[in-house]
Amino acid sequence: MMNRRRFNGLALAAGLTTALATTGAGLWSPASAADKIILGDMNSYTSMAAFAVPYRQGWQLALEEINAAGGILGKQVEVVSRDDGAKPADAVTVANELVSRENATLLFGTLLSHVGLAVSDFAKQKKVIFIAAEPLSDSIAWQKGNRYTFRLRPGTYVQAAMLAEEAAKLPAKRWATIAPNYEYGQSAVAAFKELLKAKKPDVEFVAEQWPALGKIDAGAAVQALAAAEPDAIFNVTFGGDLLKFVREGKVRGLWDKRPVASMLSGEPDWIDPLKDEAPEGWLVTGYPWYAIETPEHTKFREAFQKKFNDYPRLGSVVGYAALYSVKAAMEKAGTTETEKVVDAFADLKLPTPVGPITYRAIDNQSTMGAYVGTLTVKDGMPHMVDWRFGKGEDYLPPDDVVKTLRAKD
Repeated sequence: MMNRRRFNGLALAAGLTTALATTGAGLWSPASAADKIILGDMNSYTSMAAFAVPYRQGWQLALEEINAAGGILGKQVEVVSRDDGAKPADAVTVANELVSRENATLLFGTLLSHVGLAVSDFAKQKKVIFIAAEPLSDSIAWQKGNRYTFRLRPGTYVQAAMLAEEAAKLPAKRWATIAPNYEYGQSAVAAFKELLKAKKPDVEFVAEQWPALGKIDAGAAVQALAAAEPDAIFNVTFGGDLLKFVREGKVRGLWDKRPVASMLSGEPDWIDPLKDEAPEGWLVTGYPWYAIETPEHTKFREAFQKKFNDYPRLGSVVGYAALYSVKAAMEKAGTTETEKVVDAFADLKLPTPVGPITYRAIDNQSTMGAYVGTLTVKDGMPHMVDWRFGKGEDYLPPDDVVKTLRAKD
């Protein structure tokens, strides 16, 4: 297990390692520029290091494997990596530089939903492929979807559906919600409300808290939620906001005999910094890397641990699968030409450490699933128990509904 010094070191080193990734990716690709395929990566390496650094390690592992096996279409692959500043305007500037100055064939990455949406719009305008590896807002695949953007992770709808399925089994009728006040948080709350009410029409939502991302006043938020006297809480905070919220809620007794359904809170990227302070009994989506024993995951986990002397986070899986998505699409297309690679993404199938996925032709959304289970503390660290894996295709809305949501290209 990674100690606290190791975790803090990742965050402090984020700026340095981002700079190294910018130039060092070429170490895998000694061939001339004409013999390379250049890909542009962007993520919030400085401000969201807990997820973004393991994400980068994931694509670095994939890059090493791909180039060792002959590259893509007989060419070595180079990744030019940049920090997107966690801001839409900065991300668009970076995207433009990667395409126009670095000659990136396509773009992949980003973390925050509003940043991903800005890059998606850039991709549409410039007709360049963008693999939105992490952004969870479903508008990136539906209301604001476009021909050139492909989303890898299961979005807020799928994860909310998994949590709502379990939450509906609880006796709770009065729910309160807390979520960061931007695209991801808003879409997550809207999806959970819709899906829980569909399964349990008598539930009511009695309070909402919308802290600004990264600026939560945890004491005030906990006090407001407690005052509403809900039977249960739906939480969407993550990162530093989650840590403050958990600690303040414990001090003020908010978790006493009150169920919590929490999106992302089983992901080691966000929950492991709490160590033995992690809340017990929360219903969460996450990534129990220590307990997944499928052949594809065991192979990935062992390769990751060997290369980095550390355990993988969910970000690692996402970065790894993103680069292999590029490989699969280009090899199916038989070329790096944008329009043909876009066409190749239609119903593209490939294996990942968490099982096979398909990029659906109807909305460019992959069928990657998610794990849902209960949080506990084991050996001083958070663990998911009683978990199960939900396939994305089992929770995505049917095609006729998607057609009403999906933007026209």
